[in-house]
Amino acid sequence: MSDLDLTALHEFARREGGLSRRTFLAYSSTLAALPWLAERSQAAVMQKVKFAANPFSLGVASGDPTSTGVVLWTRLAPEPLIPGGGLPAEAIEVQWEIADDEAMTKVVRRGTALATPQLGHSVHVEAGGLKPDRWYWYRFRAGDAESPPARTRTMPAPSAQPDRLRFAFASCQHYETGLYTAYEHMVKDELDLILHLGDYIYEDEGKPGRVRLHLGKEIESLDDYRIRYAQYKSDPLLQAAHARCPWMVTWDDHEVDNNYAGEFSAIKGVDSLALLARRANAYQAYYETMPLRRPSIPRGPRMRLYRKASFGRLAELLMLDTRQFRSDQANGDKSSDLNDEALDPKRTMLGQRQAGWLQASLLTSSATWNVMAQQVMMALVNRKREANSLYSMDQWSGYAAERIRLVKFLAERRVPNPIVLTGDIHSNWVNDLRVDDRNHETPVIATEFVGSSISSGGNGTSTPKGLEALKAENPGVRFFDAQRGYVRCTVTPGLWRTDLVEFEDITRPGAPAVERASFIVEAGKPGAQTA
Repeated sequence: MSDLDLTALHEFARREGGLSRRTFLAYSSTLAALPWLAERSQAAVMQKVKFAANPFSLGVASGDPTSTGVVLWTRLAPEPLIPGGGLPAEAIEVQWEIADDEAMTKVVRRGTALATPQLGHSVHVEAGGLKPDRWYWYRFRAGDAESPPARTRTMPAPSAQPDRLRFAFASCQHYETGLYTAYEHMVKDELDLILHLGDYIYEDEGKPGRVRLHLGKEIESLDDYRIRYAQYKSDPLLQAAHARCPWMVTWDDHEVDNNYAGEFSAIKGVDSLALLARRANAYQAYYETMPLRRPSIPRGPRMRLYRKASFGRLAELLMLDTRQFRSDQANGDKSSDLNDEALDPKRTMLGQRQAGWLQASLLTSSATWNVMAQQVMMALVNRKREANSLYSMDQWSGYAAERIRLVKFLAERRVPNPIVLTGDIHSNWVNDLRVDDRNHETPVIATEFVGSSISSGGNGTSTPKGLEALKAENPGVRFFDAQRGYVRCTVTPGLWRTDLVEFEDITRPGAPAVERASFIVEAGKPGAQTA
């Protein structure tokens, strides 16, 4: 899909006597369908192609595994940092194969796919017919080029009782403000999965003097977003992590624009029409770049990203979207007490349909551990200043009524062992969650692990100011620091272990990893304990 033409939209609005959000969504959904119509009718397919440079310059990836299949991804781009990626506006045939061995001598599945210009010459192969709980290798061929083999795996069978799941989660990888050292260490951790919880890219213009430099101005067009993703994907450490195991991804705000909320921009003077047009470009580029299944194909400024995956009966992974459907932030997005606006029961973070899906998924789960992987902190943390209570309006505290309903649902329905995984705020937290965290004497229902940034914010600190006062005001906060890093989780039927892996310097290559702290949660016993 090319960029949404705002002039055409406004002309459409003039003819229709106004442009409501519903009309815009219907119009843009029609536009979004055009690439798929074109793909089906594509007559010319390039098969014998000779590339001037490596078309697999952005690497390969796999994601959204099931017990019998996985998504295989690549995007052809011999010149990834120019519009079009250095390719003509024609479809290119891509071959793929999956093998039992790294040498690719024992091929078990193969096929072909089309890389179309309408989707930036990306490929999303939904490979099936694989055996449960197995490691595989895969690669792509296009014309005279072949990608290096990469590793992926399937999930255990739905009825299986696995002994262990080992995964990492990460977020916030600003290209300019630090190196991706964390991914170098994740590759060594022998992980089953990597979860990315948002801010895979940042949208701002390049600022000289930082560790690295963004190309160009602040991004808004489809080409802008494609090139920005290509710049991030060019990092060899990020590519290596994608090639090592399957990923499950969700977004936050910077994949579109800082602190946007649904159809509302955080920038004064930007109307919903302009934000939704930008969102459509951003969402398409996100789909083109990630190993996602066909239900996530964007329809203009709408995209289904919430979904789940089961690691046998050990863990149910629920990936949430707390940006696309949320109400605008309360109090002008300024920190405040939990006032009437923040506590308004009509305000939503998830939207009605996603909230219903989440409840149904939790009710029908047979897993030992029920994991909600999402973007913004769920704990109601009061960063009190003098006599004033201050809660973030961009986090769940700005949608406190819905958040209280959700944790109350976990308690009343006795959902087994709920765990919340969070990104966004460039700091590590371990929080015990109550129905209302302001009522310190009530039972703990769940535990939240908040991961710091990969690189956003530059080098952090392990001793933030005001830590003791923060913990005194919020007894549910078990740990907090502002160092950079990622979170590694090891899950067994009886125990959840979380290791906070940190780096003191992300501005130089090869920085060593430090396990700053470790916490455990015992199955059937809510609340984090120091390991």
